[in-house]
Amino acid sequence: MTTTTTTTIMHWAAGVPFAGSSDRTAPVTNPATGQVTGELALASRQDADHVIAAASAAAASWGRTSLARRTQVLFAFRELLNSRKGELAEIITSEHGKVRSDAMGEISRGQDVVEFACGISHLLKGGHSESVSTGVDVHSKRDPLGVVGIIAPFNFPAMVPMWFFPIAIAAGNSVVLKPSEKDPSASLWLAELWKEAGLPDGVFNVLQGDKVAVDALLESPEVQAISFVGSTPIAQYVYENASRNGKRVQALGGAKNHMVVLPDADLDLAADSAVNAGYGSAGERCMAISVLVAVGSVADELVARIADRTHTLVTGDGNPSDGSGEADMGPLVTKDHRDKVASFIDSGERQGAKVVVDGREVKARGAADGFWLGPTLFDHVTPDMEIYREEIFGPVLSVVRVETYEEAVALINANPYGNGTAIFTNDGGAARRFEADVHVGMIGVNVPIPVPVAYYSFGGWKRSLMGDTHAHGTEGVHFFTRGKVVTTRWVDPANRPEGGLELGFPRND
Repeated sequence: MTTTTTTTIMHWAAGVPFAGSSDRTAPVTNPATGQVTGELALASRQDADHVIAAASAAAASWGRTSLARRTQVLFAFRELLNSRKGELAEIITSEHGKVRSDAMGEISRGQDVVEFACGISHLLKGGHSESVSTGVDVHSKRDPLGVVGIIAPFNFPAMVPMWFFPIAIAAGNSVVLKPSEKDPSASLWLAELWKEAGLPDGVFNVLQGDKVAVDALLESPEVQAISFVGSTPIAQYVYENASRNGKRVQALGGAKNHMVVLPDADLDLAADSAVNAGYGSAGERCMAISVLVAVGSVADELVARIADRTHTLVTGDGNPSDGSGEADMGPLVTKDHRDKVASFIDSGERQGAKVVVDGREVKARGAADGFWLGPTLFDHVTPDMEIYREEIFGPVLSVVRVETYEEAVALINANPYGNGTAIFTNDGGAARRFEADVHVGMIGVNVPIPVPVAYYSFGGWKRSLMGDTHAHGTEGVHFFTRGKVVTTRWVDPANRPEGGLELGFPRND
């Protein structure tokens, strides 16, 4: 019988790990084997206060540190991450389950934001207006907020935090990161890397835990802002409670992303893209395509091509020890989540959708106790079915057939989510019209997962975003800073008026 050594996964505050005072713990598992590999220390309120206090103690001095020094630390972090990202990928694979190539891709997309933050000096520049009135000048500036909290999901334990903390730190804030309980170790690896890069103790901190930790961040008067990514119900909870406590909030919620395929589209490209966007990272991503809208006569051929490609995918251990090579798709993150996704497949079958490829029958290349579920393809899905209405967050792709472009657009706009969508067509006019017609935050044209580069902002509309500010890009810089306007008047001694008070407005001579 194989045994696995478990480790204690702790918090990080003021530059050192600490176990905390709570006796509550949670198991961390390897999804490819089902074995417990770690015990996570769940924070008490006292632990949370300690971590937040460490961030608060560091915030003022870091905010006064020169931009030159702050960007030097960012560059050092960037170089360390680039040289050692293989270590981080292994941690992600062992706790999340995604295959190594997906983990490396996740890190690379997060590193894009690190590199964007290295150039933040330009975006923190203010404006200056001289002589707006006689002897009066005005200038603007952007100041850091102080302590900011980041609450991250399980599906991207490195990338999602990196959407936020590089910009927050570069702007002069200190950070408390609350990672998911399911895959928490990446956060500690990042904390150690920041320390090695020269970041002062207390500027980057990690608070492990559950709702106790979350509520502490939402309620603490020391925390000025909250960045969150997760399901829409929790995003709503975070937004309402953090706002009630006077914080600014960006809470990115769930999604039901559609991919529209018009009759003139390149069907091989569309089929390749549907497989990539529907099953990559086992469908556990908010930008996954979960609904393919086939317009007109393309459905039969498109479904057949997707099914053919799906049969070639290998589901298995993302980091196999037997030298068998990397699989295309790993397990789901926990057994409970695997069973929940499988229940959606059961529901779709009961409600009359056609199961073209059944992931419940997968023969995975890995341990029998892994949390396996293969790619699943449904055809003839209708909007009243549960598999269409709900965010499944797994490798399940539903094909909805419509007759016209107008029906496809109406379907997307009627959905309560507005995260991302894609259109596949060779007609530039149709694509241009689609950009204007659909009510979502991110659009891809012959691009299935339209996640923008770091110098543009990421985020959706409607139930996919609580708050007004998207992640990274210029909006991210504005979120982690606040504007200040300074009006100055220096009286020229040679022109100083003699005697008496001046009670009127400044003269505009």
